[in-house]
Amino acid sequence: MNQPETPSTKNDRLLKYGLIGTVVAALCCFTPILVILLGAVGLSALLGWLDIVLLPALAVFIGITLYALWRRQRTS
Repeated sequence: MNQPETPSTKNDRLLKYGLIGTVVAALCCFTPILVILLGAVGLSALLGWLDIVLLPALAVFIGITLYALWRRQRTS
């Protein structure tokens, strides 16, 4: 049976998703992981668009993480 979601578990899940997204976006922004992967599969033409997508994604995930931390602090 599914248990009802409490605000605490919702905040924890939001924090988890925010942290995972922040780490993945930061790795892709600051290391050549995507450059190597896209070059290996023949999609290196997409490399010019990485900054346009990754930097806003990093900002969004950092915002989600900060929001989840703020909600966690407020409920404690």
